[in-house]
Amino acid sequence: MYSLLELLSLAAVKRSALGLLIGAASLPVVGVFIVGLDIIAVRFAVMHVALLGIAIGLLTGLDPVLCGLVLCGLAGAGVAPLARRPTGLTGAMGLLMTFAIAGALLVLSVSGVNASGAFALLWGSILATRATDIVILAVLAVVVHALFWRKRRELGLVLFDRELALCSGVDADRIMFVLLVLTAVAIGAAIRLTGALLVVDGLTLLPALGARNMARSLRSMVIWAIVLGLLGNSVGFLVALAADQPLGPVLVLVSGAFTLLTYLIPERARDALTSSRTSRRRAAPARRPAVNRLRQP
Repeated sequence: MYSLLELLSLAAVKRSALGLLIGAASLPVVGVFIVGLDIIAVRFAVMHVALLGIAIGLLTGLDPVLCGLVLCGLAGAGVAPLARRPTGLTGAMGLLMTFAIAGALLVLSVSGVNASGAFALLWGSILATRATDIVILAVLAVVVHALFWRKRRELGLVLFDRELALCSGVDADRIMFVLLVLTAVAIGAAIRLTGALLVVDGLTLLPALGARNMARSLRSMVIWAIVLGLLGNSVGFLVALAADQPLGPVLVLVSGAFTLLTYLIPERARDALTSSRTSRRRAAPARRPAVNRLRQP
């Protein structure tokens, strides 16, 4: 029986912890996009698309995860033009999910490939994280943060009201296209961490939902989502190792507990916390000249 410190010294555990930290620092931002666009059900469609990509990878001998990523990106690009319709993406996601699962089962049946490997990836195995998976997550993290911090004004308008964004001169169609592709790829990239059945919940959706309760702006919502994602997944990872329990479910339960706490915090206390932070930011520029004068000879 390994102690917690001995487990943390293992190469596989170190690699999975690094992948989880990278994911927890970036995927909650994608969760903010999902909540803002009100496409929470997108995880089901992308999960089935990822399964189809995995089946194609097993059939062709290519990397199943990379095939799933490519197919997820293509699926996001394919449904993006439908976002401008009044009916939204609900029907398109349902159609995509149906076709994807049917195609995946047909490919597995025709190829004669053992389906257990494909379905195992749906449940995820964070301890099986490879160096390739970490590189993919790191690239994704850079793209996600670069997109948000460079385009947060345009993103805020699109997430708040697409018509208002169009009236303000924002290329809402292009931003929607990028968001949908990025969301689909992000979900596909995190499959190996907690599995497709739990990935959106523990790493994206739950931190974003908790952040929505604490934040008063898009910027603060992203910061809160990252904090909650790092906190919940780090604690969940340690708890799962110490208790010798499956990592995926424990991560989701611990992240869900932190999210639930944000619902229990009184609204007056949340407002006081937000207003105090805002007042400190506003007062900071006024103090800088005085500090600079004191430093002058």
